[in-house]
Amino acid sequence: MGREAGGEIARVNLGPFRPYLITHPDHLQYVLRDNVANYRREGMMWKPLSRLTGEGSDVDPSWPVKRKVFQTLLSGPSVTGFADEMTATIADAVDDLARRAGAGGPGGAGRPVDAFAEMTRVVYRTIIRVLVGDRISLSGIDELGQVMVTATTSSFRSRMLMPFVPLSVPLPGDRMFNRCVQAVDDLVYPIVRKARRDGADGRDVVSMMIRARDDAGRGVDDKAVRDGVVGLFVASTDTTVSALSFLWAALDAHPDVRARLYDEIDTVVGTDKPGFEHLPKLVYTKLFLHEVLRVYSVAWITPRTVAADDVIDGVRIRAGSTVAISPYLTHRLPGVWPEPEVFDPERFAADRTRHRFAYLAFGGGPNQCAGRVFFFLEAPLILATLLSRFRPVLENTAEVRPRVDITLKPREPVMIRLRPVER
Repeated sequence: MGREAGGEIARVNLGPFRPYLITHPDHLQYVLRDNVANYRREGMMWKPLSRLTGEGSDVDPSWPVKRKVFQTLLSGPSVTGFADEMTATIADAVDDLARRAGAGGPGGAGRPVDAFAEMTRVVYRTIIRVLVGDRISLSGIDELGQVMVTATTSSFRSRMLMPFVPLSVPLPGDRMFNRCVQAVDDLVYPIVRKARRDGADGRDVVSMMIRARDDAGRGVDDKAVRDGVVGLFVASTDTTVSALSFLWAALDAHPDVRARLYDEIDTVVGTDKPGFEHLPKLVYTKLFLHEVLRVYSVAWITPRTVAADDVIDGVRIRAGSTVAISPYLTHRLPGVWPEPEVFDPERFAADRTRHRFAYLAFGGGPNQCAGRVFFFLEAPLILATLLSRFRPVLENTAEVRPRVDITLKPREPVMIRLRPVER
């Protein structure tokens, strides 16, 4: 449908569900920035997702407090403050991965491991320390990881495919999803309550949210803290895990890209432990990650509900209808991206220009995903930590294909073997 539309606004006939498909950057700029108030994050996937992550900023009364916390967290001084802990956690997680993969000793590459499962473990351990500090055990982090993966995969798919069905009507996967939400509550609420009892004097997000106040001096309740933590957790992990799972296929298919990436990491990091100070020099690594997110557009669809009748480029958009924004399709428009089927990190070089709404890996406009800052901290550091020690070898013989869930994930396990770097 996207190829047939060719960037034009199209009404998609899916029986009782008929969204407007919008893919051209000019139209996206209008929806996501120029008239953003008319295109609300409601309905479709947002309604069921709110049971896991809480209400969006459009309707969340605690949003002013959350926004203050997120702005503080993502500022330069805060990033510098938690970067050292993040790098140390990544190093420990990669050590643990090497032990499980049997890749640490003499004799070579050890056993194949599932990249998605392993990257989930590394990313979750890294981010959870920023969010809740040391208030959760490694086994608790791994349990949370299993629950979150289940909640955002098969148990969520029915609601995405049939957004017109009320929540009161049970669908396949609802029971599993509800169990996942309860499991998240059972893990997170005790952390929030204990932090409140202990004084919440840490630099983690739980402490920051408990201490934060709005302009009238009001704080937020435990549910708002829980929702803020879980929402930021999803925003700062889902994209990173999927990208770090798909990229092994991209490296395997493009030896020239792989050689240049390895050369940069060897030159910048060498035998040192990768740290925050290395990030500014990992230029090609970041170009590579941008291109991975263009080709494997993790947030493949982000719907909006139309609040009032509108007209976009001569097309009348009815109130109450759904606008479907698909970064996956926008990233493949030939008139927007030269040779979009070619994997080319250099298209993101500083001297290349493009429409500011042509690239939507993290959305656009005032509702751009807060996870972007975390992604370009954790993903380069994880890659640098892994690739300064290992040359992962893709074991899959068939093409690595995406599967549609709330975000794109590999359809089949991506199996990699960690081969130690020879120096």
